[in-house]
Amino acid sequence: MCLLAFLLTASCDGSKPLIKPKVEEPGPFPQADRPVATIISDRWSNEEARDRLNEAGEVMRKARIDKGMTVADIGAGEGYYTIRLAQKVGKDGRVLAQDIVPEVRDALAERVSRQRLENVSVKLGTPADPKLPENSFDRVFMVHMYHEIAQPYEFLWRLRPALKPGGLVVVVDANRSTQNHGTPPLLLRCEFAAVGYTQVGWEEMPSAGGYLATFQPSGSRPEPAAIRACAMGR
Repeated sequence: MCLLAFLLTASCDGSKPLIKPKVEEPGPFPQADRPVATIISDRWSNEEARDRLNEAGEVMRKARIDKGMTVADIGAGEGYYTIRLAQKVGKDGRVLAQDIVPEVRDALAERVSRQRLENVSVKLGTPADPKLPENSFDRVFMVHMYHEIAQPYEFLWRLRPALKPGGLVVVVDANRSTQNHGTPPLLLRCEFAAVGYTQVGWEEMPSAGGYLATFQPSGSRPEPAAIRACAMGR
């Protein structure tokens, strides 16, 4: 016990620690002034039930998904949208499915392989960085997952370069508090605006359990230290 204390904290004679605990330096991005929902499942709802409501079909129509497009599905989970986006964009299009949980990523990769979706690739991201290639995507989908992003300002900042000119971020979420697995529309708009996005569309989407909002980068990407958190999440 004394040796362990000596190595990790302080020496046994009460002197100062020889090995100081590492202190994480605060990053340049502001913290979200709101609760962050926990990830409780890789499945938002039963796929058959969602198809009966034509959820993916309506979302893809409103997002103007077409043949040959390149789309990122962020927080893809079990792949409900990944599979349907792959069918919609066709053999000349591409879908990149991303998740931050290795086991979920691996299960989706197996599904993609099993269904022989040659226009789909599966990637592991991190909570604050989707790790998308620059200037690559016509659309970036974030369906029922935005409220789970713990570092929204850094995440959106790092996402911006991945969009092609005219590309859109498509957010589907519920109109309720973030701790209750939704995002109030005003909060969503504020957080995107803080990183230099303009909201270009918003529609009620009962079939998808909430609403659909679309955003486009505008102007230059702000410096991280210049971003101000939205004080409206509580």
